Amino acid sequence: MVTFGLVIFGLLTDTLLSVIVGLFGARRQVGFFLTFLISLLLTPIAGIIVVLLSDRRKGPADYGCMGRLMSTFGLGSLLLILLIAIFIAAFIAF
Repeated sequence: MVTFGLVIFGLLTDTLLSVIVGLFGARRQVGFFLTFLISLLLTPIAGIIVVLLSDRRKGPADYGCMGRLMSTFGLGSLLLILLIAIFIAAFIAF
């Protein structure tokens, strides 16, 4: 039986891995945003494949405004899911 804790763990892990894959994509032509979006919507493995198939960026890594926004959103969603899980666990415990 799948428990609520496993679902939360899966969502947290998927979001964190998507942010990490997005950071690797920032050094490629596809950029952070597209890599993060593909990783989040499909799977981080698909994001890694996109990163490996794209060309390297000639200049420095460009995270841009969307990179900062999406990484903040990703980490914020991790915290939100964690807080919801804590509140539900505390509600069930009492």
